[in-house]
Amino acid sequence: MLFSACGVTVTATATATAGAYIFCLLRLLKIDCIDCKVQEFKGRDTYELNLSGNVVLPGFIDSHVHLIDGGLQLARVPLRGVRSKDEFISRVKGAVRDKHPGEWVRGGGWNNDFWGGEIPTAAWLDDISPDNPVWLSRMDGHMGLANSLAMKIAGIDKNTNDPVGGTIVRTTEREPTGLLVDAAMKLVFNVIPEVSVNDRREALLTASRHALMRGVTTVVDVGSYVPGTSEEQTWQDFSDVYEWAHSMGKMMIRVCLFFPMPTWPRVSDLIHERGRSLSGWIHLGGVKAFLDGSLGSSSAWFYEPYEDVPGDYGLQLLDMDVLLNATLESDKSGLQVAIHAIGDKANDMLLDMFDKVVSLNGTKDRRFRIEHAQHLSPGAATRFGEHGIIASVQPDHLLDDADSAGRKIGVERAERSSYLFRSLLAGGAHLAFGSDWPVSDIYPLQAIRTAMSRKLPGWEAPWISAERLPLDDSLKAHTISAAYACF
Repeated sequence: MLFSACGVTVTATATATAGAYIFCLLRLLKIDCIDCKVQEFKGRDTYELNLSGNVVLPGFIDSHVHLIDGGLQLARVPLRGVRSKDEFISRVKGAVRDKHPGEWVRGGGWNNDFWGGEIPTAAWLDDISPDNPVWLSRMDGHMGLANSLAMKIAGIDKNTNDPVGGTIVRTTEREPTGLLVDAAMKLVFNVIPEVSVNDRREALLTASRHALMRGVTTVVDVGSYVPGTSEEQTWQDFSDVYEWAHSMGKMMIRVCLFFPMPTWPRVSDLIHERGRSLSGWIHLGGVKAFLDGSLGSSSAWFYEPYEDVPGDYGLQLLDMDVLLNATLESDKSGLQVAIHAIGDKANDMLLDMFDKVVSLNGTKDRRFRIEHAQHLSPGAATRFGEHGIIASVQPDHLLDDADSAGRKIGVERAERSSYLFRSLLAGGAHLAFGSDWPVSDIYPLQAIRTAMSRKLPGWEAPWISAERLPLDDSLKAHTISAAYACF
């Protein structure tokens, strides 16, 4: 059994009884065991550890990660935290030096808001990578930058049409700038060589060790599927990576797996054949879909247009009738449904759709999940409680958005709609914290601190102080509430 204490993960042996484990915890917390009669459960396999008054917590649960992608990103060009164009170019240049001509250079984590908002273009990269195709994902995973060689390989030019659910960002002369949004990213993904099975296996092990270093012992892995990528990758990761790790005794953290919603019949069949828990390590959760994009990529779906892109309301990535029918069938099959929604309109459309699902399929303990629930219209927070909907939120995304949200959607809209954690709890929602790693780093103690303070580094006042959470609610959102959120 695993639990965390001040950054150290402690293992209680499998032979220890539940009572002995409780005794260990109570001793760690310096609770008097005489009165509660726990001493009698102490046996020869009971492990006692005196942490001198430090607090002991259950292992943290991260409710939203892309685990294997996180492990892969650790070995790619690190662009998180880059604060200038020069630093951006310098890091890519350093990575190109280590590559052979023709070899792809991949990286991610950049946030243009950190250097004033200027959007990078292929021109930033072409002089330093004439012989290497380059693909660099924005931190939110809903936008990426290709250099000119990568676009040439992908066949992207001024005559290429925008795919449904995506945008090729262009100059006024319709020339592609190198930026691709949501489903348009698949144009490049289709020509990037596949990562080998061995590399993906190593990425799982690397990611698991990274999670354990942060006190995370369970994750909800929503897979590698994002708009523009193949639905098959998540299934290949299940069979080639997770089942391999389990059979070889290499699993280090518990995982709850979600699969692309279009493949719901396969998930249902798999659970019917093998059960929902394949072991103590692997749990089959349900299915996930995307309704919109992200704020930073101007693809989150809002009622009102973006302030910095007049006339642009964001992207609706799925037809609502298609999404409703897939959700109804998934729900009938007993699958938990998780859907990505960031903009206020996207969240309202999901809440309306969930009302229809309950009306048509009846009332049961289904624990619908809205992933991110980032910007909510007035009154939306209280609607989460009506059907016990899970708000699967990422506090550290606040650190990326607080400084730029006012520019993107206006200060008044941002301050009444953004990251309404306290309002969601007050409305009866179940709050589950996660990181969305590798979008944000997997770091529960920082996420808890962010939820409590809502302050960016260097800020004196919190952003939307009324939505700060107390410590107890923040801890629950990364432990027992996160456990409830994935059954």
